[in-house]
Amino acid sequence: MMRIADVVAALERIAPPAWAESWDNVGLLVGDPTRPCRSVLLCIDLTEPVLGEARSAGTPLVMAYHPVIFKPLARITPQAAPIAWAALRADLAVYSVHTAYDVAPGGANDVLADALGMGDDRRPLRPRCEEGACKLVVFAPAADLPAIQAAAFAAGAGSFGPTSAYGECGFHASGTGTFFGSDAARPAVGRKGRREAVPEVRWETICPRPRLAAAMRAIAGAHSYEEPAIDVLPLIDAPPAVGLGRVGALRRPVAMGTMLGRIRKACGVSRLLLAGPPRRTVATLAVGCGSCGGLFRDALAAGADLYVTGELRHHDALAAAAGGLTVACVGHSNSERLTLAAMERRLREALPGLDVARSRADADPLAIV
Repeated sequence: MMRIADVVAALERIAPPAWAESWDNVGLLVGDPTRPCRSVLLCIDLTEPVLGEARSAGTPLVMAYHPVIFKPLARITPQAAPIAWAALRADLAVYSVHTAYDVAPGGANDVLADALGMGDDRRPLRPRCEEGACKLVVFAPAADLPAIQAAAFAAGAGSFGPTSAYGECGFHASGTGTFFGSDAARPAVGRKGRREAVPEVRWETICPRPRLAAAMRAIAGAHSYEEPAIDVLPLIDAPPAVGLGRVGALRRPVAMGTMLGRIRKACGVSRLLLAGPPRRTVATLAVGCGSCGGLFRDALAAGADLYVTGELRHHDALAAAAGGLTVACVGHSNSERLTLAAMERRLREALPGLDVARSRADADPLAIV
């Protein structure tokens, strides 16, 4: 029997919560993960109409792009947290992906970039470089190795991250370790007060930076030495495609009018706001879903002709125009809603027995009249 926890696990593979912005609140925010689950409803904002739709459909889980709880709540009452309160009363679980999906490869920004014709040679506008990996090297008695490996892997070491195709990776070789223990030492092997040479193994593995501290604690806890020798070597490599926004060349340059038509169609809008100089053609495109207007400087630095985003502040529009960048603003949730179709497809592929539907009641709160 499928449970909410199974859907949560699939969502966490698509958009690992560790990738969310530090201010964000993602994951299962309301509900019991052990509850049986045969269906999920997808929306951008969990509103009263969407709640009613979920209740009518009998779905136990809603994946709301935006969190229903952003900041810690002192109380859950109809006045303080009306949507969370209503979800609890309806026994409805709520999961949010938000910025974890924004930055993820294949996530919201990649979906928008694909819809507008950006080529595969693209990169984040603002990479999450801290999401790179390190090499961990530890020296230990051979007898400690199985426990050290198990502890490190359980703490998240052994791969480049949640999207890696391989896990529990490592290498070890035998050698000789030396030390001189003082009177205060309590060596697990050898004796203090003299130079010792003892047989050891050198074991190395890779570890995503967000899991580094946990992996080091786990290794130290499984090690028999009171002062384990653990080396951390940063890997200088191209950062993964994790980060806010995307920038890249279009598959082929297009006229500005053609591109604006693509934007309106992809985002489901009849009108949009345009700032900056008029252009005849667009060759390099940048996108930033949601409130990413502040990334216009990153788009400028990347040499973009056009930046498509959900929100743009007045003074940012002036600064972008002064810098020679054209910006198209389509509305916050309009820049995100097209990603629900991609999420629906990925959940169906991950969990073939799950009934996945997109909300019909979900809509942008603002309308151009």
